[in-house]
Amino acid sequence: MEADFGLGRRLSIKNKARSQLLNLLLSPGSRRVQRSSRELRRKLTGAAHEVSVFLQLDDPYSYLLAYYLPELRAQFDIELHIYLSQALGDEYRPEPELQSEYAAMDARRVAAELGIPFLDRGATPPVEHRRGLLDELAAHAQSPDFLDEMREVLGIYWRGDVEAAARRADTGKAGAGDQMVKDSQALQKRLGHYNSAMLHYAGEWFWGVDRLHYLIDRLGEVGAATARKRSALLASLRQAARFSLPARPPAAARSLPPLEFFHSFRSPYSYLALRRVYAIADAFGLELKLRPVLPLVMRGVQVPRVKLLYIAKDTSREAARLGVPFGKIADPVGEGIERCLAVFRYAESEHKGREFLLNAGTAIWSEGVDVATDKGMRKVTGRTGLFWPDVLNAMAGDDWRKPTEENRESMVESGSWGVPTVRLGEEIFWGQDRDWLLVRHIEEHCDTGDGILV
Repeated sequence: MEADFGLGRRLSIKNKARSQLLNLLLSPGSRRVQRSSRELRRKLTGAAHEVSVFLQLDDPYSYLLAYYLPELRAQFDIELHIYLSQALGDEYRPEPELQSEYAAMDARRVAAELGIPFLDRGATPPVEHRRGLLDELAAHAQSPDFLDEMREVLGIYWRGDVEAAARRADTGKAGAGDQMVKDSQALQKRLGHYNSAMLHYAGEWFWGVDRLHYLIDRLGEVGAATARKRSALLASLRQAARFSLPARPPAAARSLPPLEFFHSFRSPYSYLALRRVYAIADAFGLELKLRPVLPLVMRGVQVPRVKLLYIAKDTSREAARLGVPFGKIADPVGEGIERCLAVFRYAESEHKGREFLLNAGTAIWSEGVDVATDKGMRKVTGRTGLFWPDVLNAMAGDDWRKPTEENRESMVESGSWGVPTVRLGEEIFWGQDRDWLLVRHIEEHCDTGDGILV
């Protein structure tokens, strides 16, 4: 206990500096100034609205995103630049094998909801032809029809079309694909990102079909729309993610297993997900098990600065969309995390675990409360209705360590590497923006043919 709390004290000055930087970057005023200055510069130079897209052949999210790119180009006056790229190294992707396996499963669910064919011609992508397909794409890199080529090859790969892959993989120049990927990675790194299926416009990044609607809104704000009527295809992205909760729990939900929520006090996405996970569990009458884990950095996994910055900015716009307070941050890593985990275990014994998670998240992510201090923690526990002497006793112990590690092991065994993860039986859903897929899954289990939204 002492060694880890010592780590928290050594990091406190660094935590404060990091928090102050993030608070400055995430302020609405700062975002407005950055956007206005970039748009003014574009107008003064007469430059076009440039959208750069970084797609990866063996990334299913790139395939889903590519499906909508022709419509994006048709609806807006933009220069669309397509790059054959690849996500940067493993330092950006803990447990890369787990992530790849989950991505294919998750993309299959999303594709089904969006009506996009996915692995309908084979059970798996033709990975044996990957290098040949990369070379084939590189051979068409300078073609004005490169987007069409990219979409066709991505479709061949992610529809599992082995025969088409074998035909297309024979025409490229050996090694050209690897060089093209390397060049695109270098460009993307200079622009400030690390992942694939990414769109870049005027200094902002948008991931896949999940964040495409933000880019659409941004292009509309700067007057780049050319079509009089909004695209039904692009509008369907928002429509697909909408859901309604039942007015009362359906009887069929009584047989469902508990809803397990794996959470980290240092994850802003975990904080964003809390209210909706609570609402979903209550609406369907499901038992909710809260299972906090240590953050990656306290498990020996360093998170690169560029990734932290993107997560903070992305969380900020997601929080605004959801109406969740966010933006004044006090990084709790180190002692603050350990104190929260200890107090959570006590709060659970008082049947106030939910309230503590939400109050701690609100304090950390929207009020800048330092939970590593007694003053900060007392503010959180006071709101939760916890007895302060018992809080002090809880923070002096270390009986939270074993269950916290058991939570992490259980999460990894189920196929997830990080938070927020929701598990229902054998099914897992990673990410705060997968609430709509979780609801669809529960509805399928509850569908008796009589309807459940009553």
